[in-house]
Amino acid sequence: MGDLQKKLQDLSDQYQKLQGELSTSVEARQKLESQQQENTTVQKEFSLLDDDANIYKQIGPVLLKQDKTEAVMAVNGRLEFIEKEINRIEKQIKDIQDKSEQVKMEIIQIQSSAQQAAGKAS
Repeated sequence: MGDLQKKLQDLSDQYQKLQGELSTSVEARQKLESQQQENTTVQKEFSLLDDDANIYKQIGPVLLKQDKTEAVMAVNGRLEFIEKEINRIEKQIKDIQDKSEQVKMEIIQIQSSAQQAAGKAS
């Protein structure tokens, strides 16, 4: 019975670790979605500007003038990168959820077999 208890504890620890990883990944995805929303808003604003409009980029405490096409390309590049990162994290979240579900099923199996053994013993 000691081995069973140890295995159950190990699985429980593993499950808690996976839940922590899942929480971290979900937070990362939310942060990326927020960045994506910000950049989409900037992209929409750029589409409303004339081609000769002045665009400034903040670098530290300084504002530097930037060409519109350069600024648009930078925002499009960021959006592309964010999209790829969101997809990567989505896959990571799914993998963690799958592993977590497997561990949960193992825990349930061990608990039910322990209960059956205890029922037979009494």
